[in-house]
Amino acid sequence: MKPARVVPFALASLALSTTAFANMGNLATNYGVLPGDVASAQALSLFNSQVSATYYNPSYLAKDSRGELTGALLHADQDLLAKTVSSNGWQQRSGDTLSADPSQHVILGMKTDLTSLTEYNRPLFFGLVVGVEKYGDEMLAFTSGTSREGQFFSYGREPLFLNLGGAMEVMDGLLVGASARVTLHADATMATYSTLGGDTEYERLDVSATPSIRPILGVSADVGKLFCGDGDCFLNNWEVALSWRGYSNTQTAVNANAVIPQTIDEPGLFLAINTLDSYQPDIIALGVQYRADRWRAGLTLEQQNWSDLGKELANDTIKDQAGLEFDDILIPRLGAEYELLSGVFVTGGVAVAESPLKSIRSLDVNYFDTDKLMVGLGVAMEFADPPVLAFPLRLEFGYQYQQLEDRDFELTTTDPDNPSNPYETITASGEVHIFTGSFTMKF
Repeated sequence: MKPARVVPFALASLALSTTAFANMGNLATNYGVLPGDVASAQALSLFNSQVSATYYNPSYLAKDSRGELTGALLHADQDLLAKTVSSNGWQQRSGDTLSADPSQHVILGMKTDLTSLTEYNRPLFFGLVVGVEKYGDEMLAFTSGTSREGQFFSYGREPLFLNLGGAMEVMDGLLVGASARVTLHADATMATYSTLGGDTEYERLDVSATPSIRPILGVSADVGKLFCGDGDCFLNNWEVALSWRGYSNTQTAVNANAVIPQTIDEPGLFLAINTLDSYQPDIIALGVQYRADRWRAGLTLEQQNWSDLGKELANDTIKDQAGLEFDDILIPRLGAEYELLSGVFVTGGVAVAESPLKSIRSLDVNYFDTDKLMVGLGVAMEFADPPVLAFPLRLEFGYQYQQLEDRDFELTTTDPDNPSNPYETITASGEVHIFTGSFTMKF
C-alpha cells in the first residue's frame, strides 16, 4: 500500500462507514413524518395535532387535549435515473438506474398533557417524535463524497430524526408552541504509526458526537373564535398557522495523523476532513385551513431558503471545489380531508417543488436535482372502543408518488486522466413511491 493511501483509507473507515446514497434532505421534508403528512403532500401538516406537529407546527400540539402514543413504518422506494445524452467515452455508464436503494423508517412518538404540573389554567402539552433508518437498525446514515457517475442531491437513507417540543393555548383561539430539532455533529481524531503495507501500531482513536439543537416556532389561530368568540361570524371555521424552522445539518469532522518510519517522519502526515450532510434550510410556512362538518381543506405556502447552503459548502473539504449555487424556493401545497363514513377519513394532496440547485455543473461532486410533482392519498380509521385496548385507536395508511422531471447535467472532474470537461452529459429523472402506516392510541 502506498503511503499516500494509508491515511485516506483510515478516514474513509471513520467518516464514511455507511454506504448511504448522498442526501441533503431529511425524513420530514423529503416525504412526511406520519401518514397524514404523506397523504396530504404536507399541505395539512400545519394543522395536524399528532406528534409530527413538533416538526411542522409545534403550536398545534395544543389543539387536541388528548394524549397519544404513536408508532409508524415508512418505506420510500426510490428509482433515481441518469440517462446518458452524450459522452466522450471516458465514462461508461452501465445503465440508466443510478440508485434504487430504499429508505425505511420506524417512527415513534408521544404526546401528553402537562397542565397539572403548572399553576396555570391554560393547557400545556409536550410532544416527542423520533425516526430511525432501516427500521431501527441505522441511527447515523451518513455519506459525503465525490462521484464520477453523479449523485442525487436530496434522496437516500436518512440520519436520526429527533424532535421534541411543547405548546400552550395562550388565549381562546390562539396557540403558540416551540420545539427543538436535534442532529448529531461527530468528531473523530486518529494518530498512528504505519508501515508501507498498512500495518499500524501505537494507534490512538477518539470519536465523539455532540447534539446540535435548532429551534422551531409555531403559532396557530382559530380566526372565528379569536375575533368573534362563540357567536356566529363569517370568519368561523377558518384557521391560519405560521411556522419557522431553523436550519440544521448533520456534520462530521475527521483529523488524522500518520507516521511511516523512514518514509514520513515526525510530526507525520496530517489530513483533515470537515463535511456535512442532511442539510435543512431555514423554512417559513404559512397555511390556511377551512373546516366544515365532514371535510376540511388547506393551502400551505412553504419558503425554503437554500441560498445559504452555498456558503456552508465553501467550508466543506470534500465539496468546496464544486462551486455549488442554490436558489430559495417557494413550494405550494394543497390538500383536503373528507369523512367518508363515521370514523373513516380520506385524505389527498398535491405539491409542486422547483429544484433549489442552480448549478448544472459541480466539479467532482456532480450533484443532480430536479423539479418535483408530489401527489398523495391516504385513509384513516378511528375506533372509539377497540377490543382489548382501554383507549381509542386510530389506524392510518398513506401513499405518495413523486415524479422527478427531466433535467440535463454536465459531469466534470479534476482527474488528470480525463480527456475533456464535461466528460458526459446526462438527463436526470426518476420517481419515488412512499408507503406508510401508523397506529395511534389516544388517552
